[in-house]
Amino acid sequence: MTVQVSLGLWQDRPASEALDTARIVGDLGFDALWIGEMATYDAFALATAAGPLLPSTRLVLGPLAVTVRDPAMIAMGAASVAALTGRPVDVALGTSSTVVVERWHGRSRARAARALDESARAVRLLLDGARADVAGEVVSTRGYRLRLDPPGGDLVVAAFGPHAVRTAARHADRMVLNLVDPATAGDLVRQLHAAAGDRRPRVAVWAPAAIGPGFTPAAVEQLRRGLVGYLAAPGYADMFTRAGFGDIVAFARTAPHPRELLAAVSGDLVATVGVLGDGEVAAKRIAEYRAHGVDDVVLVPASTVDDPAGSATLHAAAALR
Repeated sequence: MTVQVSLGLWQDRPASEALDTARIVGDLGFDALWIGEMATYDAFALATAAGPLLPSTRLVLGPLAVTVRDPAMIAMGAASVAALTGRPVDVALGTSSTVVVERWHGRSRARAARALDESARAVRLLLDGARADVAGEVVSTRGYRLRLDPPGGDLVVAAFGPHAVRTAARHADRMVLNLVDPATAGDLVRQLHAAAGDRRPRVAVWAPAAIGPGFTPAAVEQLRRGLVGYLAAPGYADMFTRAGFGDIVAFARTAPHPRELLAAVSGDLVATVGVLGDGEVAAKRIAEYRAHGVDDVVLVPASTVDDPAGSATLHAAAALR
């Protein structure tokens, strides 16, 4: 099992702090750094800038929204980062949210599960250096082959629902889960293995983290805000209800003002899907994920005035690898 790191890209922190976090990750020698994108940097540009700061750390780009970026664009971007940084690059695909896809980019998120499967099939071919001729119902590409060397990394699929799990089983080297408790992770691991047959894609879990000296009230507050949008979401609502937070889920389903819903989110709820506390507590939580079949725990460190760039959390986490 490995302990990896993802940039939080926190909207309440300076965008440039992402590079500070990357520098710390590189200095501490973590196995991999995941670089996604939200409202600031393009993921490929940020990864190229971060590359020199990460002498021995693997780059994982995404999850990239398959209804925003087409397969050729994704493969070309990953190959560009690999060529410019001189290291293998993994590519993660996902469906993203309605806000990002439809409001920000003006694209349709209809049939997102089908788009994920078709995109994964095409990107898999392109990352292998082949010409991808895929005429899908939602996603298609014809005639393109990478002119640069293939990026040399894994294909990762972000999953939660059954359709995405089956896509990961068919096409991916690794499946990534976001904000799930160990028991739910275990259920999804079993679903993946049942669908994959003899194949055994690795499974990674993204978990918000505030560890050791980084476990402060400001960090918990930041992580609390990050959960508000998930409480009433399909699948997540059931998970939080099973974990004993059915009253908060029921409240979230009444569509209260976000400020009112945030006030109802406790630190205990964050801890359900995160790695919070001192080193001993954090190690125990990581071991729980491992016991449920997770191969890689990807920490998303809180970044606050008390702990800029998540430095304290990352130094504490380095001892847990």
